[in-house]
Amino acid sequence: RGKGKVTTAALACYRPGHRSRLIYRQHVWRRRKAEPKSFSWRGYRDLLIAAHHQLPGGKIVLIWDNLSVHLDARMNRFIAGTDWLSVVQLPAYAPELNPVEGIWSVIKTGVLANLAATGLDHVITVIRHGLKRLQYRPEAIDGCLTATGLTIPAINH
Repeated sequence: RGKGKVTTAALACYRPGHRSRLIYRQHVWRRRKAEPKSFSWRGYRDLLIAAHHQLPGGKIVLIWDNLSVHLDARMNRFIAGTDWLSVVQLPAYAPELNPVEGIWSVIKTGVLANLAATGLDHVITVIRHGLKRLQYRPEAIDGCLTATGLTIPAINH
């Protein structure tokens, strides 16, 4: 009802021989002056830095879509300045190749299905709890990758 919106950015993280992980951040816009409506390139940068700190092994191969903020020149400079991050860009209009789209489907058909929200804070809480529960279901996160038809090759050490 125009009280604001919540935007969630998530990373589905896969590593052969390890439990799949889901790392996410929420951005809330409450319609205040000078408040950004959604994630800026800095928000995505901070999510990637958090993932780098949370995931053992250091290197991250990021596969993401063509959202304009993902293509931002400042984001590209950040990526170029890291030795632990590589990016593979998905083709335009290929959500079926993005495992995170599966995460959103699980949330929308699960905790958000038939939700009669009492307000923005209620929606924020429901999404957060749904994602938190999903973090403890690596088989569901694996299923989102399986649904894309993509695979993660085994890493030989």
